[in-house]
Amino acid sequence: MNHEQISNNQREWWVQRWLELLDSYRFKKRLERGRNYAREGNVLSIDFEGAQVLAKVQGSEPDPYQVSLSIAPFTDEDWNYVIDTLSEKAIFSAQLLAGQMPETIEQVFISNGLNLFPFTLSDVHSRCSCPDKANPCKHIAAVYYQLGDRFSEDPFVMFQLRGRSKENILDALRQRRKKDPLNQPTQPVEKEETTSKTTTNKTKKKSSKEAEKTAINLDEFWKYEEPLDSSLTVIVPPKDQKTLLDVLGRIPLAYAEAEAVEQYLEQVYQVASQQAMITALGRDE
Repeated sequence: MNHEQISNNQREWWVQRWLELLDSYRFKKRLERGRNYAREGNVLSIDFEGAQVLAKVQGSEPDPYQVSLSIAPFTDEDWNYVIDTLSEKAIFSAQLLAGQMPETIEQVFISNGLNLFPFTLSDVHSRCSCPDKANPCKHIAAVYYQLGDRFSEDPFVMFQLRGRSKENILDALRQRRKKDPLNQPTQPVEKEETTSKTTTNKTKKKSSKEAEKTAINLDEFWKYEEPLDSSLTVIVPPKDQKTLLDVLGRIPLAYAEAEAVEQYLEQVYQVASQQAMITALGRDE
């Protein structure tokens, strides 16, 4: 395995997906020329105009060529469904806010009938002002590879190509979280004074009863005193065989350290799961 392959294998998974898309293109030589252009710094600039990428690539002529790229953006309705689904799990919001692309985020789009990444390069619409009639020309190909570096720096670039900027997505997620009553702190409600003492007393009694219902005793929170019907209790492992480590994604440490920590935690989870099963079934070790 050469240095470049090792470097590619260490890239973030969403960058790998983009590079795999490029590798699937059958005219390898054309893309290879574009890769060399990108390495040599011929891509002078990459900017976004809405969901469209506008780039300047220096070619053989004095003036740089104008390149544009775009992928079919999702509709407002599509994005509303996606944001609703993302907001249902706090881990998605936390990882996106930390600049990480959750490993299971593609399932969010798939569950809403969408695909975040294009299937083939033919799904990427591109144009270049150079005289080369073939598409992609080496200038377009150079922008493809340069975008891979942009994805590494900011995973929201792929969302931008689909029609939503980083600010749009994070603001929408914050709004959804604010609307969720489970995420709202309890605020004291000031009651207007009334002239009727009877009404005031009834209100106080009602508020007191509601407070008793909603009060949480942390010491008793996880206890359940009622007997369980054993015929209704079924204990099975998760169907997808995923642990909490799989759900949370890669640990933000150096590769070797992350691997060691993950291996240790896997053993801990296995032992904890076995002990939980033994306890649940009422058996001794």
